[in-house]
Amino acid sequence: MTVDKEEPAVGSAEDDALDAYVPSQRRLDRERHKRARARRATAIGALSTLATGAVLYLVVVNAPGWPRTKETFFDWGYAREAFPKVLEGLWLNVRLLLVCGAAVLVLGMLIAVARTLRGPVFFPLRVLAAAYTDFFRGLPLIINLMIVVLGVPALRLQGVTVDPVLLGGTALTLTYSAYVAEVFRAGIESVHPSQRAAARSLGLSNRQALRYVVLPQAVRRQVPPLLNDLVSLQKDTGLVSIGGAVDAVRAADIIVGRSLNYTPYIVAGLVFVALTIPMTRFTDWVTARMDRRRAQGGIT
Repeated sequence: MTVDKEEPAVGSAEDDALDAYVPSQRRLDRERHKRARARRATAIGALSTLATGAVLYLVVVNAPGWPRTKETFFDWGYAREAFPKVLEGLWLNVRLLLVCGAAVLVLGMLIAVARTLRGPVFFPLRVLAAAYTDFFRGLPLIINLMIVVLGVPALRLQGVTVDPVLLGGTALTLTYSAYVAEVFRAGIESVHPSQRAAARSLGLSNRQALRYVVLPQAVRRQVPPLLNDLVSLQKDTGLVSIGGAVDAVRAADIIVGRSLNYTPYIVAGLVFVALTIPMTRFTDWVTARMDRRRAQGGIT
């Protein structure tokens, strides 16, 4: 007894092959031209970067004062001595960023909501919120830090801390919450009034419409500028050193005061840059992602 074997479906495979898309020669040429242009642009960019770097290097190293500058700012021995101490002090800057960043977001949101409250009964609250943002946005951060870090202990108030880290963090929070409040307020006002009206028509109260409809859209739209403010806050945490807090900047300052060599400042600056670049690139990625979604209609 023999069993007939099924013949392979040759016809269907041939039909699929015939139906497969075959790009035209013109399209192949166009894609080849694009790749060639991309390689050419990359090569030109690399060469121009190398040429610019070489020119800058020659200008710097051939300057009359370069030997003295190199000895004062780029001494490898002092760099090795300063790096572990600066890195140890950087942990204080990171903690300040985390704590102050959270406090800034909360306080900034409250101030922004206060500025957007409707009705005559909330007029005093709106005035106070506007005065707060105007004052702390106009007051230089360094002066705010000096007033809080140096002025509060001079009052000798019972139960008030004199810790320069806590006072410096308070000054940073006061200043940056004013900037973040304006970012949140811009986001709230960018939400179309029809969104609030639609929420009210569904039976939501004003508070519920603000919480569940307006604020989620406002915060989502303002993520990139909020991240930029956090990047600036990360850099400005180094200013708490004026009160004596031993952070990365103060650790470098101690070595500079003993050695009269400024290399530790360069080390501290490079450490801050290394910490800031990932946050900046993440901000750029979030911005580009939101722009693509907005272009596709994914963000309202």
